[in-house]
Amino acid sequence: MLQDKVIAIYCLMDDLLKEMDHKEHNNRRFTDSQVLTTALVSALYFRGNQSLALDYMRSHVFEDVLQKSGFTKRLHRLGETLMFILLQIGRAFKYICCEMEYIIDSFPVKVCHNIRISRCKLFRGEEYRGYNASKREYFYGLKVQLVTTAQGVPVEMYLVAGREHDSQVLQKMYHDLPPESSLFGDSGYTDYEIEDLFKQTEQVGLQVSRKSNAKRKDHPSVAFIKEHMRKRIETSISQISALMPRHINAVTPQGFIIKLILFVMAFQVDNCI
Repeated sequence: MLQDKVIAIYCLMDDLLKEMDHKEHNNRRFTDSQVLTTALVSALYFRGNQSLALDYMRSHVFEDVLQKSGFTKRLHRLGETLMFILLQIGRAFKYICCEMEYIIDSFPVKVCHNIRISRCKLFRGEEYRGYNASKREYFYGLKVQLVTTAQGVPVEMYLVAGREHDSQVLQKMYHDLPPESSLFGDSGYTDYEIEDLFKQTEQVGLQVSRKSNAKRKDHPSVAFIKEHMRKRIETSISQISALMPRHINAVTPQGFIIKLILFVMAFQVDNCI
């Protein structure tokens, strides 16, 4: 039942904020845990439409609900907290993942259609022009770098400009993976130096799929395992993309990024409860 699931999300958010020793005004009639719950409900059930989520929460769950403008201001103040909670839930999944196997992949998110790039006000610059190899098309926007468990539950998330290549991202991302674990990725993450560095410093085996002309070849059995692992994260990315509308409505870059985090976190929380 939807209402039971919403209450479960609220309990999870409230417990996590208390564990973080999160401070807020005692006289607030709509708490930060209620703000985060409403935002997650909007991403999980209303394609990011926060007005519809507020209406639902007002009529089914909470008595006192903020107006849209006040809700947006409160949510923007909780942007960093939102990302921290996503990583905290991810950390819990990392250490209950007995297989010690994780997967990394990326997917593009358009800010606007290509024909409207010159009029785009959210993000400006050539670094946001990227290429989506799977669909063989150019796009203007951001790339979401996602790390999941072997079951496809997101544990880490990193946002980069659309032009940035996957192999470059590995050098910048902060990975908090357990020692002796394996991180699987497609051939776009090929960088032999980074692979060796991960093994030496992080004690993490970077298991990247090999191209036909790769210098380091894989045994057919190893290539099969890598290909099999990749399918799980591709399914998760498809499910996250299904939560999103065709166009994410946002007035500021921060608002756009917060909504992206919410879609990933909504999928993550849905696997928790």
